[in-house]
Amino acid sequence: MVLIRGGNFDMGSLATEIDRFESESPQHSVNVRSFFMSEYPIAQIHWWVVVGNLPQIEIPLEPYPSYFKRPGENALLDPVTNINWFEAREFCQRLSRKSGRTYRLPTEAEWEYACRAGTTTPFHFGETITTDLANYRGTDDEELKRSGSYGRGSKGIYRQETTPVVNFPPNAFGLYDMHGNVWEWCQDHWYDNYEGAPIDGSPWLSDDSNHRRVVRGGAWIAIPRNCRSATRDSSIPTNHHDLIGFRVVCEIPTTV
Repeated sequence: MVLIRGGNFDMGSLATEIDRFESESPQHSVNVRSFFMSEYPIAQIHWWVVVGNLPQIEIPLEPYPSYFKRPGENALLDPVTNINWFEAREFCQRLSRKSGRTYRLPTEAEWEYACRAGTTTPFHFGETITTDLANYRGTDDEELKRSGSYGRGSKGIYRQETTPVVNFPPNAFGLYDMHGNVWEWCQDHWYDNYEGAPIDGSPWLSDDSNHRRVVRGGAWIAIPRNCRSATRDSSIPTNHHDLIGFRVVCEIPTTV
């Protein structure tokens, strides 16, 4: 777990950002409290240890759910996938009971604040990205007419699978895989834009627990546009998919 010191940041993207989506508007100032975040997405080995050793709280969990299973010494080092939102929450609940601390999924604001790590550019690396820095689709998708490059950046390779969670350089906060590899579940329900969004870093929730949940970060199959710091997407919380994993947050207790 990495300590992410709180602060203020501009969430979303400006109208001038290349290939942005309207769902990233309006850009707005958010104040986030300090928290701990897992250094990288939960890997298959973390999942296996928790599922195999900590008792069920609400729902059972499959110990080896991931579609991609790497042989040899790197086995279980890829991010866990095929985890739905409720299963990710169960993982956090088990950690919380075992540790006596509060583990949970990040809010969408916490996720973007942590990803940016003080930057305002499309990626925490800068204005563009390469497949030497992250795992995404760096080749053109001719069928859908989507580019494998971003801005003035170069095209790259398409690995067509997940990669170990510490395979690429971290951001300035020391977090790995914030761009690409797997989409990551957040607490928040999906809204089409930021009109009326919280400005204190708290989760934005509806009354329907089965409403679509936000995912962040892009994935191994995503073009670079979909891996930007501001990119947001969503999925049905009961979905299992080889594109989606998660990382966890540990709350810092408040003092009176």
